[in-house]
Amino acid sequence: MMPQLVTVRVDRAGRRPVRAWVPVLPLALLLGPLVVLAAVVACLIFRVHPTRALAAGWRVLSALPGTRFHLGQGRTGLLVTIR
Repeated sequence: MMPQLVTVRVDRAGRRPVRAWVPVLPLALLLGPLVVLAAVVACLIFRVHPTRALAAGWRVLSALPGTRFHLGQGRTGLLVTIR
């Protein structure tokens, strides 16, 4: 299943956290043709079969829901949740 929503939260020292919710489907529809074109060019450059690259990309995309990234540097933190 394709991810539906990406939540980004930035915690900064002494300030309120900044949160952003990004729906994946509209971005996928807008950027889809560019990603496909870039993938075809990359497959031609690196001599990878496009069908195998598409299958691998779909597996990675399908595994993303439920993933959480938390990065911290000093008193600043970034949390990205993929649903």
